[in-house]
Amino acid sequence: MTNDQRRRIRVTGIVQGVGFRPFVLRQATQLALTGFVANSGQGVEIEAQGRPEAIDQLLGLLQQAKAPAVVERIEAMIMPPRQGHDFTIAPSQTTGPVSTLIAPDLATCQDCQRELFDVSNRRYRYPFINCTHCGPRLTIIRAIPYDRPTTSMAAFSMCPSCQAEYDDPQNRRFHAQPNACPDCGPQLTLCDTVGQALSGDPFSLCAQLLGQGKTVAIKGLGGFHLAVDARNDAAISRLRQRKGRPSRPLALMLPNLTTAHQLCHLSPEAERLLSSPQRPILLAPRKESPLISPLVAPGLGELGLMLPYTPLHFLLAHAFPHPLVMTSANRSEEPLCIDNQEALRQLTELADAFLLHDRPIVCRADDSVVTIQQGQALTLRRGRGQAPTPIKVRSHGPQVLAVGGELKNTICLLKGGHAFLSQHLGDLKNLAAAAFFRETISHFLSLFQGDPALIVHDLHPGYLSSQWATDEGRRPTLAVQHHHAHLAACLAENQHDGPALGLILDGTGLGWDQTIWGGEVLIGDAAGCERLAWLEPMPLPGGEIAIRQPWRAAVGYLSQIYGEALPALPFLDEHDWGPVAEIAQRGIHSPQTSSCGRLFDAVAAMAGGRQTISYEGQAAIELMAAANGKISDQGYELGMETAAEGGAISLRPLVRQVVIDIEQGASLAAISQRFHRTLIEMLTVAVKQASARYDLRVVALSGGVFVNPLMANGLRQGLGQAGLVVLSHSRLPPGDGCLALGQAMIGRRHLLGTRPPLQAKDLAPDLNPISGVELRPTSHFNRTVDHDLSRLDPGLGLTAG
Repeated sequence: MTNDQRRRIRVTGIVQGVGFRPFVLRQATQLALTGFVANSGQGVEIEAQGRPEAIDQLLGLLQQAKAPAVVERIEAMIMPPRQGHDFTIAPSQTTGPVSTLIAPDLATCQDCQRELFDVSNRRYRYPFINCTHCGPRLTIIRAIPYDRPTTSMAAFSMCPSCQAEYDDPQNRRFHAQPNACPDCGPQLTLCDTVGQALSGDPFSLCAQLLGQGKTVAIKGLGGFHLAVDARNDAAISRLRQRKGRPSRPLALMLPNLTTAHQLCHLSPEAERLLSSPQRPILLAPRKESPLISPLVAPGLGELGLMLPYTPLHFLLAHAFPHPLVMTSANRSEEPLCIDNQEALRQLTELADAFLLHDRPIVCRADDSVVTIQQGQALTLRRGRGQAPTPIKVRSHGPQVLAVGGELKNTICLLKGGHAFLSQHLGDLKNLAAAAFFRETISHFLSLFQGDPALIVHDLHPGYLSSQWATDEGRRPTLAVQHHHAHLAACLAENQHDGPALGLILDGTGLGWDQTIWGGEVLIGDAAGCERLAWLEPMPLPGGEIAIRQPWRAAVGYLSQIYGEALPALPFLDEHDWGPVAEIAQRGIHSPQTSSCGRLFDAVAAMAGGRQTISYEGQAAIELMAAANGKISDQGYELGMETAAEGGAISLRPLVRQVVIDIEQGASLAAISQRFHRTLIEMLTVAVKQASARYDLRVVALSGGVFVNPLMANGLRQGLGQAGLVVLSHSRLPPGDGCLALGQAMIGRRHLLGTRPPLQAKDLAPDLNPISGVELRPTSHFNRTVDHDLSRLDPGLGLTAG
């Protein structure tokens, strides 16, 4: 006893709700240690007493904790020994600041799946089975520490059998907060459209309805889905008509990996992602298959696949072993429904029946969406299974709240070395979306005890997120240019301190000059940036209407290049284009844009592709799909004459050659392949020129265009071959879902103080300082934005892309 030592140990990371305390208890008991383990606001607190070498062993074992636990840091200090005879799990410590991490929702584990279909198990066919290795987390939690009273399971008192499991250190449900069974836990009901329960087994009845072509609204982990038989043309057509979604691709839930292989080409990495505990929707190259209707993803070369991830889904797949369309249950542009009564009110015209349960959803969460580029996973939408796992950053300082942009909105609380990004919140275009945005901010600040010193928002004053920030009134605010935030986000995700070049390609972002940017070569970091080169600005006649009707963008480009004598291209015969050309030429309601996304739209429309869109990016996505995964060996002539010293990159040679191809009868596929090749070469040359001029070898790629694998892979390859270090996104979307991280990093750098303007001599001592670039300091972005956007279209929403 005289040689015994006692140490207080703090473990931080994802260590609550993942079976970490039982793991510690088992290890400490085997090592004959006494003391306790408890949850706290900072993570897990341990006091261990015994032989020093045994405590050292415990510390080594803590670092080996298995997923879903993630140990980030272990701190230990020696303290005076105490009397004790055993090692216990103590009540949670609820005092002190909150800094612990929260596990995301996790798919049903193999052990629970086996129990779910074991007729001898007391949880046989129970749709809410879970343990410390799986089940709901973020979607049910109200506060930290993660204990049952702070979750939506608080209303369900455990029966003696469940309580015994909960109290047994050898049971995998030991301190599993959502633990329940058919006798004491949530219950499932299949109802008609007025909420009247239907008699019979819910899953058998649900399968019958789906087989009859009916639409069923299903309450899942983070909200409702609308489900229909993916083989049934009439059912899908009816769902599309009801939801007002005529052609947007619909996600599929498949019963197993075998079916996934029948529908798509899957790599080992794709299999891993589909089967992972996060269970995202995976975009994968499709095969020709009669197993699903062509209406699932018309005209596209990919399908969005996911496997069951809750016991409810596994039971449904068992009853109906066919592909199901599973799309978010909401009205157009509104957040997911999460409440039973809300669903019955809002979805009655969309669904024919409702599969409901009585476990409240605290936090809505859409399914995450991922794809694979060059063999690596790329997140396209960060939601269930990923949020709120933080992004670790190489920055410490004041707390900052960033509120993102207008489309694909997320928020970010930067606290210590962690960036807590919210789940995907969607497009902030109506009151319901704005309410969800405010609700999420409130929940995150409460959950993580956020007290930000600054709120950062987009430079555009008309965004709902910007308006909330400036109306909040209690904290200072900072306006940040859209593409600067993209650059800073990519640097932060890759833990690169900069400065670096940035190639930012997207649909829309308000520039410092109040024109619409979206095809930019930048230089800078979180402290500031400068615009070096950009795609030649073109008119967008009618403003936002030209985004919804790409043929108008095409007329704008042609009017700028050809003047009044537009070439007689076939697409013009479909439209009354004269007035559109006139306002473009006169500069009336025709804001100038350097947007790469709008260039895609214009080329798609003039080449005979999509003329009007029903979802964001449709014309560009279909132009990419037309290339059939290939780019031409020979592109068009480059227009780089004026780009060597920065400034606008001429698009005129490119557009004129596209026009010649159209006039000569080239196919949309051939034009798409040549267009992709040319744009990749053009942008690669522009970045190489900037790299040589400023002797910078690191380039960050960000913006929604990098969702396009032809562009992303082509640019990564070209820039890599030029000797540049290429940084890109993986855990965060390249589109506007990453903006909040960049905004937060810029905001913290602003609070820490800006550095002197960075000159070329700081980048490359042998360069003439006269040719240097002066980075705009962060304070540049704190100016008052002129709210008179009369040079733009008053009706232009400038939706970010």
